[in-house]
Amino acid sequence: MLYYLFDYLAENNDFWGKNLYRFLSFRAAGAMILSLLISFLFGKKIIQKLQKLQIGEIVRDLGLEGQLQKQGTPTMGGIIIILAIIVPTLLLAKIGNVYILLMLFATLWLGMIGFIDDYIKVFKKDKEGLKGRFKILGQIVLGLVVGIVMLQNDAVNLVLKESVAQEFNYEVLGPYNNTVQTLNGESETNYVVVKSTLTNVPFLKNRELDYAKLLWFLEYEQAKKYVWIIFIPIVIFIITAVSNAANLTDGLDGLATGTSAITGVTLGVLAYVSGNVIAANYLNILYQPHTGELVIFAASLIGSCIGFLWYNSYPAQVFMGDTGSLVLGGIIATMAILIRKELLIPILCGIFVVENLSVIMQVSYFKYTKKRYGEGRRIFLMSPLHHHYQKKGIPEAKIVTRFWIVGILLAVIAIVTLKIR
Repeated sequence: MLYYLFDYLAENNDFWGKNLYRFLSFRAAGAMILSLLISFLFGKKIIQKLQKLQIGEIVRDLGLEGQLQKQGTPTMGGIIIILAIIVPTLLLAKIGNVYILLMLFATLWLGMIGFIDDYIKVFKKDKEGLKGRFKILGQIVLGLVVGIVMLQNDAVNLVLKESVAQEFNYEVLGPYNNTVQTLNGESETNYVVVKSTLTNVPFLKNRELDYAKLLWFLEYEQAKKYVWIIFIPIVIFIITAVSNAANLTDGLDGLATGTSAITGVTLGVLAYVSGNVIAANYLNILYQPHTGELVIFAASLIGSCIGFLWYNSYPAQVFMGDTGSLVLGGIIATMAILIRKELLIPILCGIFVVENLSVIMQVSYFKYTKKRYGEGRRIFLMSPLHHHYQKKGIPEAKIVTRFWIVGILLAVIAIVTLKIR
C-alpha cells in the first residue's frame, strides 16, 4: 500500500529520497525490519493474551528429557508469525502482483487451517485436533489454486529468446518490450513473453523440464492442452508434503523457526535472480519478470521467523502450533513452485525432507516387521529424527543448533547450484 502512496507522491511532488521505494533492496530491508519490530512489540502482548486465555500446550509423556516441563507453554504463537508476514508485505510490496497475491492467500489459508486445528486441541481438549483428511483437503485446495493460476494467468509467465520459443512452439503472449542487458554491456532485443510449464533443472546447463513432455504418449501440442493432469497433482503433492514436513519438524524449541528462516534467505536470493534479467541471463536460468516482488515477501518471512525465535528459542516461551508450522511449510513450498525451483526442494528443504522420511521409514518398517516377525521393530529410537537424538541423550539446544548448521550448509548448496551446472 505504501508503495502506491509513494508512487503517487513521487509523481506529483519533489522531495528527498522520493525514489528510494523503487529499489527492491530498500523495500526488502524495510520489510524485514518492520517484521522484526512487529514480532518484538506485539509478540509479548500476544503471548500474555494466550496465557490469560490458558491456551497452553498439551504434552504427551514420551519419555523425553525436559518434555513435561513444556506442559502449559502457550501455543498458537503462529499468529505472531502470520501478523509479522502479512503487515510488511501489504505495506511494502506491490499488492497487484499475482505472485504476492498467491503468497498472501497461501499464508492466510493455511493459517486458518492451522488455527482450527490448534483451537480443537486446546478448547475442545481433543489431542488429535482437526481430522487429517480435512488438513489434506485444505492443502489440496491451495495446490489447486496455485496450479490453476500458474497455468491460466498470463501474468505468470517467462521471457525466452524468440528462437527458443519458436523451436519448441511455446505459446507466445507477445514481444518482450524491454531490452535485455547482459553483464558485458551488450543489448539483446529478440525476446518474447511465453506461457509454458517449464521449470529449472538444477546442476544441468541449458536444461529445463517441460511438464508437458512427461505426457510422452501424446503429441506435444496435445500434451500442452492436458498438462494440468500431471502439473496440478505435482503442485498439490509438493505443497502437502512440505507443509506436513514442517509440522513434523516443529518438535523442539526453535527448530522449525530457525530452519524456516534459513530457507527464507535462500528463497529470497533465488527469487531475486529469477526476477532480475541480467542475473537470470548470466546464470542461464529462466527469467520471470515479476518474481522480484517475492523478495519482499521472503524478507517478511525471515524477519517474522527471527522475531519469533526471540520467544521460541530454548527454553521456549511460546510454541507456534499448527497455526505457524503449516503456514511456514506451505509458504516455502508455494514460493519454490512459483519461482520454478521446486526440483531444488530436496536440497532447499533438506531438514524437512529428512524429518518426514524418518517418520515414513519408521512406520513402514514397524508395520513390515510386525507382519513378518510378529513384533514391530524400529530403525530409529524414536521418530521424527530429532527425537531419536533426544533419546540418545543429546541436549535439545545442541540438536537444534546442529540442525541449523546442516540447514545453512544445504542453503549454500542450493544457491551454488545456480553456478554448478
